[in-house]
Amino acid sequence: MVLDAADPAAIAQAAQRLAAGGLVGMPTETVYGLAADAGNASAVRGIFEAKGRPSDHPLIVHLPPAEGGDWRAAVAPLVRDVPDFALRLMQAFWPGPLTLILPRRPEVAAVAAGGQDSVGLRCPSHPVAQALLRAARAQGVLGVAAPSANRFGRVSPTTAAHVAEEFAALPDEALLVLDGGACPVGIESTIVDCSRGHPVLLRPGMITPARLAAVCGQPLRERDEAAPRASGTLESHYAPRARVRLMDGRQLQAALDVLGADARAIAVYARTPLKAARGVAVRAMPDDASRAAQELFAVLRALDATGVQLIWVETPPEGADWDGVRDRLARAAA
Repeated sequence: MVLDAADPAAIAQAAQRLAAGGLVGMPTETVYGLAADAGNASAVRGIFEAKGRPSDHPLIVHLPPAEGGDWRAAVAPLVRDVPDFALRLMQAFWPGPLTLILPRRPEVAAVAAGGQDSVGLRCPSHPVAQALLRAARAQGVLGVAAPSANRFGRVSPTTAAHVAEEFAALPDEALLVLDGGACPVGIESTIVDCSRGHPVLLRPGMITPARLAAVCGQPLRERDEAAPRASGTLESHYAPRARVRLMDGRQLQAALDVLGADARAIAVYARTPLKAARGVAVRAMPDDASRAAQELFAVLRALDATGVQLIWVETPPEGADWDGVRDRLARAAA
């Protein structure tokens, strides 16, 4: 069931669904999430079951904005400690597309955390997400676990229609989807591990390491073997049915020239202007990283829906602004 999030009654209905242990498709600024009460173990298990997601692959818990901007107090019911650098990150980037991994209180959100002693938290900036989180909090929901609202490993959804398509096999009463329009960021949040005394970048997003380091007052370290498991960090992820291959512009044109009319089973997404045979699906990738991120998953879904066997994508440019897009495409092609 899809409801217009502009209707306050829809927000209230979705909050009631969360408080009752049900599932809600929730828009955020990054992607749509499949939401459940993070404190309700049975409800959280419903997320894993609906997605086909391994139960040890942790979920991110979403929180409403802090009263009076007191983020330390806002996260205290869920975490044991907030390092000063983590607090500065909250103050600088929350609400927004940043997830922080923090030491978890042992009595809360164990299923959402995938059994780890840490938990990922973020406060989304999307007004519908904030309204829903506030309404759910008023009904006793401390936080909302909400991984991307798609089957595990597949392309993340950035519209309510994508969510409805992903879970079309579920009965209407099993999932309520709030339609808040297309997601403005388009790829998942940056994830920083703050659970071990220093900041570690676990997943790139649209907040660059340089901006994070400037706020932390120290450089971000690279992921190591001791890092906690985190959402969206498996080698293969964000994959359409068609196989994705990354190439530079020259390689793309050479491959299209060789295949000629036989390239009709291939779709192409590229910044470089290309000459292709009639009938080959070619989409232009924006030159701006933020615009490319915003449309990336929607484009992959649209090209996949044409029934092609291969999707050729031009490798994104170097540079921190493109790290998030490059990361998602590398995992889609793995």
